[in-house]
Amino acid sequence: MTDVVVIDSGGANLASLQFALQRLGARCTVSADADRIRQATHVLLPGVGAAHDTMSRLRAQRLDTLIPTLTQPLLGICLGMQLLYTESAEATAGTSSTRTLGIIPGRVEKLLATPQQPVPHMGWNQLEPLRADPLFEGINTGEHVYFVHSYAAPLSENTLTASEYGSRFTAAVRCGNFCGVQFHPERSAGTGARVLANFLAQKY
Repeated sequence: MTDVVVIDSGGANLASLQFALQRLGARCTVSADADRIRQATHVLLPGVGAAHDTMSRLRAQRLDTLIPTLTQPLLGICLGMQLLYTESAEATAGTSSTRTLGIIPGRVEKLLATPQQPVPHMGWNQLEPLRADPLFEGINTGEHVYFVHSYAAPLSENTLTASEYGSRFTAAVRCGNFCGVQFHPERSAGTGARVLANFLAQKY
């Protein structure tokens, strides 16, 4: 059976993500234990809130050094995807940015707010696949998923799927066994369930 660990990063969406995985038949545990995470067949890194706060929790649990060494499929969700990058423009007092996990090259930037497009970006938006990947098997151009975010990664060679909110940004990314989605699959109806099912089907 697929043995999934959702890393306990302190986000409020852990229960809904756990239920979404269980509906797909996966055995799912929420844990911050390094040994338990290493033993999993699949790992998810969710995140809601501030990059600095979540990175502080990961460092306190010594997961910031563990996560980049994992060899099984790992899916970062929302802030969890952003943490896979080298750096976030999100800053705290006395800093100009937040160093993140450094798995995917690049810097996550703040979305530009306008009167027509306030930040955070909250709601349904369309996907624009840029290259084929097993994570998006069976998902067509223009399908809708649910976003809640104030920061986003620019397009790069690692981008799988784009979306647009004022400008185009990375909606999904892959670098080796590490992939991420900026949207919330657990809140994205059938399309989100298909993304999670595709992730669970990945082998290592």
